[in-house]
Amino acid sequence: MKNSRQKKYSILLMVLSIVNIFFIGCVRYNQHGLTIEKDILSVGVEIGYPPMEYYDNDGNLVGFDIELVKALADRLGLKAKFIDVAWEGILAGLNTNKYDIAINITVLPERQKRYNFTKPYIDSSMTIVALKGSNIKIEKPEDIMGYSVCYQGDTTAQYFTDKLLNQGINFIYFSYDKIIYCFTELALKRVDLIIVDNIVAFDYAGKENSPYEVVWQGASDEYIAICLKKGNDALTNALNNALDELFDDGILLQISQNIFNRDLVSSLRNDLRY
Repeated sequence: MKNSRQKKYSILLMVLSIVNIFFIGCVRYNQHGLTIEKDILSVGVEIGYPPMEYYDNDGNLVGFDIELVKALADRLGLKAKFIDVAWEGILAGLNTNKYDIAINITVLPERQKRYNFTKPYIDSSMTIVALKGSNIKIEKPEDIMGYSVCYQGDTTAQYFTDKLLNQGINFIYFSYDKIIYCFTELALKRVDLIIVDNIVAFDYAGKENSPYEVVWQGASDEYIAICLKKGNDALTNALNNALDELFDDGILLQISQNIFNRDLVSSLRNDLRY
């Protein structure tokens, strides 16, 4: 009888221990384990980069990254909170705990030394955009010699531009805080060309009655991921698991089709860098 009672008591303790571990895990998950603010996934984002993140005509925050983060937050049992940040300071904000993650960040070796990155969720490439009817022919990047070019500063477009300049390709160049200013300058014929990633380029060029056209596109060699504070492995792993689920469930593909009208995500599943 005594042994029977001891056995039942041991089983009860085991069950209570499991429940306690589960409860503690949930508390840590929601409060201290993953995010700065309880139940909130705070997101640093430069709003004004369509089709990735921007305000629509009704003032709603929309775009591929916005839908992606909402889906990821939902998988983690969190609510997404977006914080508009100037692009040049977006990564620094991670180090000062202004937000948990920064989105739409190209994975670069020098950035990987200073920050955590999730698996990439979309790939991109550099493009050169001109006005329709400009008769500008760009068969290779070096053909921009002699033209006036603009780009958004502190982006891979600037790195691409700097590389050409270092190769001795001479052209006039202008850097702007936001990509929308580049397209405005081109529309006003104040510059000849824009250097920008293909996602943005084809979004602008693909609109009805668009004055823009893509005159050159490079190889797909840019991988975009979510960036986190260095050492924030718990949240990085949780986001990677959630990304896997969104890939497997077809949700990420659906978001791509809804925003871009094409699939820009599936190729990463077979890429060794994923």
